[in-house]
Amino acid sequence: MADPRETELVLDPKYDAAGLITAVVTTRDGALLMVAHMNAEALAATQASGEATFWSRSRARLWKKGETSGNVLRVVEMRIDCDQDALWIIADPAGPACHTGAASCFYRRVDGDRLQAIG
Repeated sequence: MADPRETELVLDPKYDAAGLITAVVTTRDGALLMVAHMNAEALAATQASGEATFWSRSRARLWKKGETSGNVLRVVEMRIDCDQDALWIIADPAGPACHTGAASCFYRRVDGDRLQAIG
């Protein structure tokens, strides 16, 4: 029997044991900005405000992207994967997505045991 999460049109995220799902954030043109985690409260806050809110595992609290820098992520669209355990957020960033000031958190390429700065 098929899992209703995979066949029905009801949002029913499958949170992990810590109550989290992975959230991947890209721009409209598909540029990867960041990966973070959301709990039910973060997802609800994102839906209500239209700006990305995550669960910070290091701070153990909700974290609205850009709450101190102003570099919010305005949500254009959200998609969920087939078994509803990962979210794709398509967003318009209001500045750099990375806390380092880089446009994306993925600003280094793995080259063997070294890292190489890109773009």
